[in-house]
Amino acid sequence: MNFDNSYRQLPERFYTSMLPEAVMKPELVKLNEPLAAFLGLPVDQLTAEVLAGNELLEGSDPIATVYAGHQFGNWNPQLGDGRAILLGEVIATDGERYDIQLKGSGRTPYSRGGDGRSPLGPVLREYIISEAMFALGVPTTRSLAAVTTGEQVRRQTVEPGAVLTRVAKSHIRVGTFEFFASKRDTEGLQLLLDHVIERHYPHLSDAESRPIAFLGAVAEAQAKLIAKWQLLGFIHGVMNTDNMLVSGETIDYGPCAFLNEYDPTTVYSSIDVYGRYAYGNQPGIGQWNIMALARALMPLIGTEQADVDEVQGVIESFEEHFAGYYSLGLAQKLGMSGLRTDDDIELVDQLQTLMEQAKADYTLTFRALANLVVGDTTELEDIFELPQSILEWADTWQRRLDQEDADQRDELKSRNPVLIPRNHRVNAALRAADAGGFKPFHTLVDLLADPYTLPDEHRDFAKPPEDFEKVQATFCGT
Repeated sequence: MNFDNSYRQLPERFYTSMLPEAVMKPELVKLNEPLAAFLGLPVDQLTAEVLAGNELLEGSDPIATVYAGHQFGNWNPQLGDGRAILLGEVIATDGERYDIQLKGSGRTPYSRGGDGRSPLGPVLREYIISEAMFALGVPTTRSLAAVTTGEQVRRQTVEPGAVLTRVAKSHIRVGTFEFFASKRDTEGLQLLLDHVIERHYPHLSDAESRPIAFLGAVAEAQAKLIAKWQLLGFIHGVMNTDNMLVSGETIDYGPCAFLNEYDPTTVYSSIDVYGRYAYGNQPGIGQWNIMALARALMPLIGTEQADVDEVQGVIESFEEHFAGYYSLGLAQKLGMSGLRTDDDIELVDQLQTLMEQAKADYTLTFRALANLVVGDTTELEDIFELPQSILEWADTWQRRLDQEDADQRDELKSRNPVLIPRNHRVNAALRAADAGGFKPFHTLVDLLADPYTLPDEHRDFAKPPEDFEKVQATFCGT
């Protein structure tokens, strides 16, 4: 095995060495063979026993890592891998380092009274959505495998248990830095910074101020990531600092969901009772999390006014980065190379206003515009209750497209998916799995692997939910 466990070389206060808890009767639900090949892992050794944690892959050296975090804005000084074990790191075929982690693998010192297990539903949900996000071009943790455990997990009800094998460039969070800062462990903070720069941002090694350069790199990576979320109508649901990876990948798909009707105030997460993490709030929360990272790094930066001013400038740069990535992405979704003029910006604002007024489906609106370019107005008229308004807007938009090269219009369908993990479709697959039927899960995973095309026999998967199918709340499954 090509394990090379660098995080394990940090001091013992960064983690606890321990084995996953064995489960009763593991059975494989899904193995992501293309991902296994990319990671250089031999498929014949990825058995249910290994993927459940009953047996260890050669070269793995399992640990549970410690971190802290701000949860819904409230400080929690002691978190950590409460139901996950990091088996180790492998060097993949692209030469990059990736973590292999078992999620739902039993109690750790950071479980805080929990059982350390995961129900089947959240495991399959993360598998579906993380792999869909990868196919949609979003930086994300990925799912290598899902196995059932043959045991029951008690939450609101008794549910089947499962373990997810998760892959990430690392599991180092803003909350990891916050943990060492809160302990006033400046040495640990420096060791962590050095490790992360070497692992994720080696081009910063010779920076004049490595902590400030690192802060700036994370700010840009997160701004770019959240712009991609916004462009797809993705709502994370629990943007706590312990759920924000400094690598710039999306992690933790518990209460996440995708927009149906366009409405910036949309919230699905059952625990987000005040709407802190609503769709329209996500960019601002991203900047708030960068501020939290800046605060954690201050012992390494200094408290001179010049230092404080420089840090403040980096925090403020998040808005500029986000605006740049988001406006370019939005322009490209509309077949334009950029929002060049005030008229372009007004055109986009008018579309969003019309979408909100009509409660138009976010994904299908952009897909219908892609079809409109080739002369099909049917979908657009069906989506909007006041079709005349949107058709008038579309006339202006198409005149604007005449200023663009033909390839911008030709790429519209490759920039606007026809298929997303619709909340009601995901829930239907999870209900079937709880009852022992995995076919809907496999079908959904297979279709979402290519979200820009959809076979005619599966056209219903692109449709928004009927009123009786709508999902009102999503749950973290902890």
